[in-house]
Amino acid sequence: MIRAVLFSVCLIAAAANSTFAQAPPAAAPAEAPAPREWQSLSPEQHHLLHSYQDKWNGLPPERQQSLANGSQRWLSMTPEQRSSAQQRFSQWRSMPPEQRQELRHRWQQFKSLPPEQQQHVRQSFQRFRQMPPEKRSELRKQWRQMSPEQRRSVMRSAPPPRSR
Repeated sequence: MIRAVLFSVCLIAAAANSTFAQAPPAAAPAEAPAPREWQSLSPEQHHLLHSYQDKWNGLPPERQQSLANGSQRWLSMTPEQRSSAQQRFSQWRSMPPEQRQELRHRWQQFKSLPPEQQQHVRQSFQRFRQMPPEKRSELRKQWRQMSPEQRRSVMRSAPPPRSR
């Protein structure tokens, strides 16, 4: 069980800490989005994106769509969710570029897993988060004390996801 949790924590910690930095899901490979008019945004989106107003028409349509979608997600969040997102974003910005790149790489690894394995990792991470802080701290300490080879061994020996 500890091996499965440690493996899951490694994968999902990177994913959970970088979800705020991920790009929005790619659209179907049909066609590129059309340019978005500034006027098509809501007044609340105008307020959030005011720093882009002067350069909006010069942005690629994909970036316009990404900003519009992100602002809409922000507006749909509760105050607690916004606070949490701001905290994660601050944490992200304070990371060295190498650490950000490593997290992006881990996120891509996670996203390349089959959906059932992604779900298993998410479930394991939820179990980890529900553990008492002392137990989580102990697992993190054990992980940090392992050699790279021991970590690889733990990850290789993690049990496969349980089928439902």
